[in-house]
Amino acid sequence: MAYDCEVLVIGAGIVGLATAYALTRQSPGMRVLVVEKEPGPARHQTGRNSGVIHSGVYYRPGSLKARYATRGATEMVKFCAEHALPHAVTGKLIVATTRDELPRLHALAQRGRENGIPVRELGPAQIAEHEPEVTGLAAIHVATTGVADFAAVATQLAADVDVLYGSEVRRISRRDGSVAVRTGDGTVIRARALVNCAGLHCDRVARLAGDRPGMRIVPFRGEYFTLRRPSLVKGLVYPVPDPAFPFLGVHLTRGVDDSVHVGPNAVPAMAREGYRWRTVSVRDVVGTVGYPGAWRIARRHWRYGAAEVRHSLSREAYAGEVRRLLPAVRASDLEPAAAGVRAQAVLSDGTLVDDFLFGEGPRTVHVLNAPSPAATASLPIGREVARRVLEVLRES
Repeated sequence: MAYDCEVLVIGAGIVGLATAYALTRQSPGMRVLVVEKEPGPARHQTGRNSGVIHSGVYYRPGSLKARYATRGATEMVKFCAEHALPHAVTGKLIVATTRDELPRLHALAQRGRENGIPVRELGPAQIAEHEPEVTGLAAIHVATTGVADFAAVATQLAADVDVLYGSEVRRISRRDGSVAVRTGDGTVIRARALVNCAGLHCDRVARLAGDRPGMRIVPFRGEYFTLRRPSLVKGLVYPVPDPAFPFLGVHLTRGVDDSVHVGPNAVPAMAREGYRWRTVSVRDVVGTVGYPGAWRIARRHWRYGAAEVRHSLSREAYAGEVRRLLPAVRASDLEPAAAGVRAQAVLSDGTLVDDFLFGEGPRTVHVLNAPSPAATASLPIGREVARRVLEVLRES
């Protein structure tokens, strides 16, 4: 049988591109093709985030997130330096502002040390040395955290692989030892193996392939602001996260362009690509409302969700959340910026999948949960997915 390529990757976000990049380096001469429905790379999660190179301090020791983030942070800095891409290793503060956060902050410091990350515990006076306008009872300083332009990283990766843009996958069939994909314009592409890195649509692509992913993407919009007085913040400042959620809370990030981003919150999105409240997809809303896991999340965490919605609808309420860390901020300091949507995998029992999640089917590898810190960890994730798909090819 004639193949158009040996491996077809769906999705030109940073994970899909890193997978194609890894395949071409692990198997020189292998024909790898990436198909992407958008006219360019990094149009969704990759290009709509805080731009933080995460150190791995938050993640359970031994988890994929912990392993890939710690390794990926070093590799990302090296990749950016080698290709002259915007980046900086700035360090960050994680600040406890109430007494009930102090045990969680200490536990976070211990977790960071278990993950091999240098962390330093600070008192109020030391917080002021790093961030004069930030107040807190205690903090930890994580020196290995940085910032990068992940869209630029994706563009660099795309330059080294073959990408077919403007090609939305409509049908997938597997037979006669091959995988065939039909795109929206009727083009049929045949490959020996398929990799699903479709992000916000990964569960749908898995079902198109005839597989049962065992999860559903429930989209959460993260809304950002730009700080009109960037001099208030010198680097990166985070709250102590709530361990019940895979979200890190509203934080302050001085980016590679020297502007300071504030956010994100986490509110239910009315579309998988719903970057505004007024963007509504009936298909996406029906899919979420009809999923038992979404109702179980709502019942379990409605108070948290209601607070996030209030912060979304009221800039003053949003500013009040920021003032926990930065008392000088006013609502007028917050200038709206582009929002992002997190592709959060949810199990039918309402569990928010906390770690990276992969799945496999005949001649197929699926990336089913890869939100933050996936951009940081994209190079090791890409190698792991490449390893899996090469194993699929060897067994076929």
